[in-house]
Amino acid sequence: MDVLLSMGFMLLLIILFLGLGIWVFSGLILVSIVSLAVLVDFPMDRIGIIAKSIMWRSSSAWELSAIPLFIWMGEIIFRTDISDRLFRGLAPLVQWMPGRLLHTNILGCTLFAAVSGSTSATTATVGKITTSALRERNYSQSLSIGSLAGAGSLGLLIPPSIVMIIYGVMAEVSIAKLFAAGILPGLLVAFVYSMYIIIRCVINPSLAPRDAEPFSIKECINGLGNLFPIVVLIVMVLGSIYAGIATPSEAAAVGVVVTILLTVFMRSFSWKIIIDAAMGAIRTSCMVCSILIAAALLSTTIGYLHIPAQLVVLIEGMGLSPYGLLLILALFYVVLGFFLDGISIIVMSLPITLPLILSAGFDPIWYGVFLVLMIELAQMTPPVGFNLFILQGLTGEPIGTIVKAAFPFFLLMCLVVLLVSLFPSIVLFLPQLMS
Repeated sequence: MDVLLSMGFMLLLIILFLGLGIWVFSGLILVSIVSLAVLVDFPMDRIGIIAKSIMWRSSSAWELSAIPLFIWMGEIIFRTDISDRLFRGLAPLVQWMPGRLLHTNILGCTLFAAVSGSTSATTATVGKITTSALRERNYSQSLSIGSLAGAGSLGLLIPPSIVMIIYGVMAEVSIAKLFAAGILPGLLVAFVYSMYIIIRCVINPSLAPRDAEPFSIKECINGLGNLFPIVVLIVMVLGSIYAGIATPSEAAAVGVVVTILLTVFMRSFSWKIIIDAAMGAIRTSCMVCSILIAAALLSTTIGYLHIPAQLVVLIEGMGLSPYGLLLILALFYVVLGFFLDGISIIVMSLPITLPLILSAGFDPIWYGVFLVLMIELAQMTPPVGFNLFILQGLTGEPIGTIVKAAFPFFLLMCLVVLLVSLFPSIVLFLPQLMS
């Protein structure tokens, strides 16, 4: 009962502080301080010493240096014509598939996710090109928006992933193995989405009108040339990690350098682009890292209250099977996704859920991918689904229309979560090859 009272008290504090409009990192710090003072009866001077030590140690983790670098790389791509080349390169290659240019949303997000690490950057970058192009060609607006809402979330799953870096730091597992674990599930999500589009368009060909003039062989060859910058980035970033040449943080630095060199090669380099991209990366990185620092203090507070250990005992006493526990956690994360963004979900829940998962016998690498998939679901659920708001800004459609278009892809993501849960080797195959 003590654990439930402690969790209830902290939950009320979180609702109170965040409901007042306080920044997430400030709210988490206040929750930690008040909980230590009230529930553990620590004096303020001791709380200050604990907070200083924990916050300094969590902010100086070397692995976190990859976050601003990957964000900077994505910001540079967003501001140059690399993203335009992505659409021009994919368009001739998908003309033979039922659904044709609708697949540029899926494939474009999959490729861009492999150089971005951010769901918002992936959705916005691919969406700013494809939404208008598909509308002009009278493609189904619902399928166009829904596929972007679903595939845009691949920025969290396909490496390099900022969320996976955060999970790796907090769970103390190999980030390189986490990156490897996300590849096959990410490709599975893309495959399921493309198959859905194919089936819909076979049943109703009017959803994807055939272009008056199909692309020629020359245009297909030129299309491959337009994909060259993205392919180079993927090979340099992920190749350097899996070849053992660079750590994820060093690979992020390689990615930034290669991206800048590509902009010079393609004659789209300007200092304004580099500086604007750096400022955008600084703003986003400060937000992410400040939440991580606050979450480290919250994790310590939860440890002082012995909540994880008591929860393990409580759950074990309920006699739940491992998959019963997993089902409860899945529902828990879907509900959290209605109200919180992905990073907040991880940092606030992981100190409690990870011990439960480990005690149930699940692999922490596998759970990292499962958690990312649940956060991807959160990106498609109102009222805090970031992908939905990005698409609303791009298309001008009402949020209700966006939600309705995204719902089939939400269900398809649930199917992938089920497959990954029933067949964990989908996740663990590649990391086991690295052992």
